[in-house]
Amino acid sequence: MSGAGRTTKAHPPGPGLTTWVDVRVTCAENIRTDEVILRRGVPAVRAAVLTDRAVSFGVGVHAEAAYLARAAKAGLPVVRRSTGGTGLLHAPGDLAWSIVLPRTDPRVGNDYVRAYARLGEGVVRFLSERGVTAKWVDPPGADPDYCLLSARGSVLSHQEKVLGGAAQHLAGGALLHSGIVPLELDRDLLRTVFALSPKALERLTSLRELGVQGAPEELAWKLAAGLADALSGR
Repeated sequence: MSGAGRTTKAHPPGPGLTTWVDVRVTCAENIRTDEVILRRGVPAVRAAVLTDRAVSFGVGVHAEAAYLARAAKAGLPVVRRSTGGTGLLHAPGDLAWSIVLPRTDPRVGNDYVRAYARLGEGVVRFLSERGVTAKWVDPPGADPDYCLLSARGSVLSHQEKVLGGAAQHLAGGALLHSGIVPLELDRDLLRTVFALSPKALERLTSLRELGVQGAPEELAWKLAAGLADALSGR
């Protein structure tokens, strides 16, 4: 569907909910695909495996933010997201995921801006099946520049460490609820780009650090299935 990587579509797991995986996409391609499916407004679940190192930043971030300049100096592409939040470092193998639902869909509800646990239940299920206990909690507020450590939205936590996060964009009568789960962490690059302290860096973790094995493509399919099953009430 993205046209950029190899895309494989699955049969819908429930009425009106299409699920698929993009197994090789850049950060920029992934964000563009999210925007396309948001404009279509058709109920959908998508997972993707990222292929490049890049920095994305939320719609409210100033283009002259210091960390964006440091990212460019380090040779990293910088990509603006249509969702909120601040900066994120992406790397090959990271798992991105997206949910799109019409605003009128009862699964969105009037509480969608506070419903990260409900909309992200499938990610928690995916991790639980791999022996990792996680939950959606308030962010730590340790660093305003790095999205997973900021004070906005909600983050995916495992034993006081942050594994992932999510953001939203409501437009054209549909909601995009999307997130990221890193496969591995490059703490040296995080320190270079975001000037994170050693204490802040220790608040972060990844799938591999938590012992989650398997090829990223396989994990992406399992993640997509978990999201779709949760949304379908299974």
